[in-house]
Amino acid sequence: MTGRRSVETAIDDTFTKYLTDKGKGDAGEQGAYRADAERELQRFRRWCLGETADPANASPPESWAGVVDGDIVRFADLDTTVFSDYARYLSTAGYAAGTVLTYYAHVASWCGWAHAQGYIPRHYARESDAEDPLPENDGRRPGDQQAWEPIHRDLITQFVDRCVSEAFDALGAIEVPHAERGDPESEAWQAKQRARFEAYQRCREQALVYVVAYTGLRGSEFLSAPKEDREGRNGIRWRDVSFADSSVTVFRKSREWKEASLPEPVIGPLQRYAEVLDVPDSWPVFTTLHRPSLASHVANGLATVGLRDNAIERVRNGAPDLIVAAEHDLDAPKPLTTDGARSIMERLWTHDTLAERRDELDLSLDGDYLELHGGRRGVGEVLVRQFGYAAAARYLDNSEEQVREAYQHIEAAERADMATEAFSQTDHRVNKK
Repeated sequence: MTGRRSVETAIDDTFTKYLTDKGKGDAGEQGAYRADAERELQRFRRWCLGETADPANASPPESWAGVVDGDIVRFADLDTTVFSDYARYLSTAGYAAGTVLTYYAHVASWCGWAHAQGYIPRHYARESDAEDPLPENDGRRPGDQQAWEPIHRDLITQFVDRCVSEAFDALGAIEVPHAERGDPESEAWQAKQRARFEAYQRCREQALVYVVAYTGLRGSEFLSAPKEDREGRNGIRWRDVSFADSSVTVFRKSREWKEASLPEPVIGPLQRYAEVLDVPDSWPVFTTLHRPSLASHVANGLATVGLRDNAIERVRNGAPDLIVAAEHDLDAPKPLTTDGARSIMERLWTHDTLAERRDELDLSLDGDYLELHGGRRGVGEVLVRQFGYAAAARYLDNSEEQVREAYQHIEAAERADMATEAFSQTDHRVNKK
């Protein structure tokens, strides 16, 4: 990196260059985009310097001191946490959701430009931790966003439970003669291994559904975040799970390793999933099952341990690649990504069997399938209603202010009930619910 494009460069020294590149008109000097972008970049700079009150990140708001000690903000001062805090500041400043997203997009666009120009090593503003505080891009009120309800949890968990049971029944029905056990050329042994892999797949789906339904974890905290190649964002490992303590160690949004709870409903599916295939504790809890990726991983791994091509082919013909990788102690395969998990959830929710049941119940859902964030919001709904905002905030690893903002519809309903109760004591035409 040259001195001209260094992390020690003051961020405002690049504003004119960026605006010239992105603005419209001759030399980038005209256009509404330039004016709006310049305004938002200056707002970001003032916030970094602590020149504006920030109720989201400081108490009292006037005590916000910015992200630097001096009067210059350099690229070296920026990281994912800075942009996350700024997103939180914008999100609680009283703007409409669409306005917040527009204002943040201007700053994020400049951050992306700075990354491309070599000022910073990563596009911090578009990493999932940075964008987590931003509102949904749909203009809906907090109470209108998808949140799994008890009926949703019941339907999806009953469905995956039944799938697991059927898979184990099929596995148990296949008998392999003692002399053929472990023989990769035995048709009975091959059928047994295929059924074992089928059971593994169903257990994986079951564990995923239960984790989403009951833990309140963010997808990026237990799955691999595709755009973030760093420790803590590449999926939890079996070594991170403690069945004895009913907990899992995850890399939280605060960029700290913390213990997250595994409620009782999650323990059984996770233990069953762990037992169906004995893998090293360094493996991801949720592995990819992408066939080309696994094929390449296993072929290369077996070659590395000294097997020749004909031996590799014989071994791989005897069992699915994931089982081969586990039984030959190969390196861990890639973890399941958040995108991959969304695809699984969509496939499960739209399965014909489940679709028929949904139609029988005339069940509505905000969205096409049960989404990851909907599971987290559903957990929040239950905890806020049962134990209050403070307890829900601790469980979800959020501030109480953020939880109150996200679930303000609950408090509004409670206030409505309180007002109804009061008026029922004074106005004859008002009845209690």
